[in-house]
Amino acid sequence: MPNPLALIGYSGHAYVVFEIFFSQGQTVSAYADAEEKKTNPYQLKWLGSERQQEAIEKLKAHTYFVAIGDNAARRNATEYLVPLLGHPETALHKSTIISGSIQAGVGNMYAAGVVISAQVKLGNGVICNTGCIIEHECVVGDYAHIGPGAVLCGNVHIGNNTLVGAGAVVKPGIRIGANVIIGTGATVVKDVADNTTIVGNPQRIL
Repeated sequence: MPNPLALIGYSGHAYVVFEIFFSQGQTVSAYADAEEKKTNPYQLKWLGSERQQEAIEKLKAHTYFVAIGDNAARRNATEYLVPLLGHPETALHKSTIISGSIQAGVGNMYAAGVVISAQVKLGNGVICNTGCIIEHECVVGDYAHIGPGAVLCGNVHIGNNTLVGAGAVVKPGIRIGANVIIGTGATVVKDVADNTTIVGNPQRIL
């Protein structure tokens, strides 16, 4: 039998991740977080903080997934844990539609209703949130987050650590840099430089 699965982080985003694994019949039995949570809707066992050696020893009996929504925090936790525990699992909801031609890294999340088309490349630790669409030949960098209902049209490039907000639409061929925030419902029709926040329809820099 495979090892039970533990979540790193246990709050709202982790609840979505739990449901993804549940959809595939996978058992999530525990979590690691800085403190034991007062709210525990799935009755998971607290292993301690993933930064403490005692918790690391417990995690060695589990596979794990980093269930942290914040891009920087997810990256930080993953890069700390990989040398100690190996690579995290992938969370793949049974309702996703994903082309067999994609290239994808490890530790990614594919939520309910996600559609990923032909020849897409995804980095590590990417969140493809509920109902997002990533069209042909898009490239999505490490630890990016494509929000619920967001649409990346063909040949879009998304940099590392970038957040594309819920319901945002990115025109074909657009290049968006690293560490960018695309606001909820924004329409992106021009390239976006690194470290920029974009809102509105049409886009404007905040």
